[in-house]
Amino acid sequence: MTSELFTPITLRGTTVRNRIWVSPMCQYSATDGVPDDWHLVHLGQFAAGGAGLVMTEAAAVVPEGRISPQDAGIWNDEQVAAWRRIVEFLHARGATAAMQLAHAGRKASTVRPWDGTGPVAPDDGGWTPVGPSPEAFADYTEPQELTAQEIAELPAAFAAGARRALAAGFDVVELHLAHGYLVHQFLSPLSNRRTDSYGGSFENRVRLAVEITAAVRAAVGDDVPVLARISATDWTEGGWDDYDSVALARALAAAGADLVDTSSGGNVPQAEIPVGPGYQVPFAERIRREAGVPTGAVGLITEPDQAEKVLATGQADVVLLARAFLRDPHWPLRAAHELGADDDVTWPAQYARAARWP
Repeated sequence: MTSELFTPITLRGTTVRNRIWVSPMCQYSATDGVPDDWHLVHLGQFAAGGAGLVMTEAAAVVPEGRISPQDAGIWNDEQVAAWRRIVEFLHARGATAAMQLAHAGRKASTVRPWDGTGPVAPDDGGWTPVGPSPEAFADYTEPQELTAQEIAELPAAFAAGARRALAAGFDVVELHLAHGYLVHQFLSPLSNRRTDSYGGSFENRVRLAVEITAAVRAAVGDDVPVLARISATDWTEGGWDDYDSVALARALAAAGADLVDTSSGGNVPQAEIPVGPGYQVPFAERIRREAGVPTGAVGLITEPDQAEKVLATGQADVVLLARAFLRDPHWPLRAAHELGADDDVTWPAQYARAARWP
């Protein structure tokens, strides 16, 4: 049987072995932005389990861009060396390695989830977050409004992060423009109250996203795929919506993005989100159809036949899983069996004796 999930996909100079990709998942377990053995095992298990592309958690391009003090980063050479070890393992297992480049903006310097909630004070290793406007997210620390000069430096910071990612051996980079983090804060009129060239009109609010995309494209050259994760809607009246996202996708593609990883939400506390199986897939489908841009679908995609249908019906070009991979790191191997595509996957030699399903 021919399965869409196990059909390779080529973006620019990179061919990914299948269309089951690992979505970024923050681990809050790095030290000074440096990943360690936890990250090696966490990401490595997905490559061994047959994922086509394995993506890191959000890697901050500057120290103050971390969500928590324990977030991973890509702003210095020590981090490059630590990531290289992980990338080498992913490649050895046949997976494509991707890094998500990020800046948390006003949602930075917060407590990691299992330690509680809220901001981390400077005396405890925190810092003052920044944002497009001095408006806090929920009960977080009020951010310092970025100056025009500070905004002008952001594309170069993302570009430097992209170059370091390539130095570590990554094949693909993704720009985190979603989930209420810095660039999303610029996109949404609910968090961007600026009156200069980065606020107000749609063209002004998307300016930073486009400039970052163009800078990263220039930094990585013509052959490296650049993905962009966006939140298709704020799920709040008067906020960013899927109509805006179609226009943004066109602009990002023109600036050098190759695929839009389509998520939603994160910018408004307590937004009413109709969570359910595949609830974000329609956004990926609309962007793919109306913007003419390849898309990735995410959000409660849990079963092989469900994921196969997303691709077979043209709703997206790839699917990205997170929680499903945490529950079953070998999800692609199981999916291949259930879809009759066992010949399209290769079990690790160490596990091959168990490759026959009952």
